[in-house]
Amino acid sequence: MRVLGIDPGLRNLGWGVISVDGSRLSHVANGICHSTGTDLAVRLLSLFDQLSEVIETWQPDTAAVEKTFVNKDGAGTLKLGQARGIAMLVPARAGLSIGEYAPNSVKKSVVGVGHADKNQVEHMVKMQLPGVKIAGADAADALAIAMCHSYHMQSSGRISAALEKAAQ
Repeated sequence: MRVLGIDPGLRNLGWGVISVDGSRLSHVANGICHSTGTDLAVRLLSLFDQLSEVIETWQPDTAAVEKTFVNKDGAGTLKLGQARGIAMLVPARAGLSIGEYAPNSVKKSVVGVGHADKNQVEHMVKMQLPGVKIAGADAADALAIAMCHSYHMQSSGRISAALEKAAQ
């Protein structure tokens, strides 16, 4: 199964695709979509087109997006929310199920600490995906989001299997 992780951003939208085979994870691809243009609508469209191309190229089976956190700058938070809308819309349009995870949940899943810094996240992504060449911090975060989603899918799969067995 292929999992697409998306780290939404208006300037830089990170993406990462991993392959999940049981408990084994492997790197498939990662990168950063850079918005172009000065008008907000044009920038959002450029992210839409680039992310659509990622999905078409790498054919993920499911996707995960980081939830937006509210910061001090209300206008910045709204713009990030619009980029996050693109990050949700593109996989939904492709028919993918989408998981959403808070930044602290992603960090806790990958690093073991909910308040890890970006360097710690990138280090643990490299440790868990040997040989990966990361396109940048946003791509590292996207790979971490994909990893978090794969862990949650594995857990829910085990719970579902146990419930089915108990019902028999």
